Amino acid sequence: MPGETVEDAFREAATLRERGVPAIITMLGENVETADQTRGVVDEYARALEEARRRDLAVEVSVKPTHLGLDQDPDLAARNVSELAGLAQGRGTVWIDMESSAYVRATLDLYTGVKTEHDNVGVCLQSYLRRTPTDLDRLLPLSPRIRLVKGAYAEPPELAFPVKADVDASYLALARKLLDHLAGGGGGFVGFGTHDSKIIEGMIEETRARGLTREHFEFEMLFGIGRREQESLIDRGLPLRILISYGEAWFPWYMRRLAERPANVWFVVRSLVR
Repeated sequence: MPGETVEDAFREAATLRERGVPAIITMLGENVETADQTRGVVDEYARALEEARRRDLAVEVSVKPTHLGLDQDPDLAARNVSELAGLAQGRGTVWIDMESSAYVRATLDLYTGVKTEHDNVGVCLQSYLRRTPTDLDRLLPLSPRIRLVKGAYAEPPELAFPVKADVDASYLALARKLLDHLAGGGGGFVGFGTHDSKIIEGMIEETRARGLTREHFEFEMLFGIGRREQESLIDRGLPLRILISYGEAWFPWYMRRLAERPANVWFVVRSLVR
């Protein structure tokens, strides 16, 4: 994280702009306790979108469904996402993050509902969940904008692959299905949310083999993580977007992520060492 405020995020987004790299910003937080609290979250993102427009920054936003009221009322969450998508129209995508497995169905319903009104919304899919191939098949006819990640929440083995090799194999299979869909004339977009250098190189080869361009895909990486891979993509002129997190809720948010899945600790440590 560059800091706790959106101004900190914009400072780094401006630096990235000098390298020709766009950004996604997300305010850390989840599971609001009341519906009224979502108004402050929506207003924060609305101000951020307006300020990004004023500064001519290529900034998209990524939102947590439970930060926008999914626990309290799915219709409220849908209205909040729809409002942000309307504000971002013509300026980029509003990405709907995927949280733990308990929220998958509701999150996909949220996405498909908002997409009937706004085409500039995207949703995250997690390759470690066993259900994801079926979810992807249902989304493909909608010309979806998909961010594909491996997954970072602790899940039981009956719901998620416990072995990394199986998660990686699932990621590749899902990615290829998306690329085949795009290469065959299907609508949509894919953001490869990964820092795995082997998968990154594999996707570069796969996209080139299918003749796909930055209109169809991009790599999406976390601010401060995998800098070597980021620089390599920039040097080769490949489409890259950096996700910048900010917010006062950073400590409980990160501690919860680390407590849920200790493997996340090693992911950060490996990146710092490299």
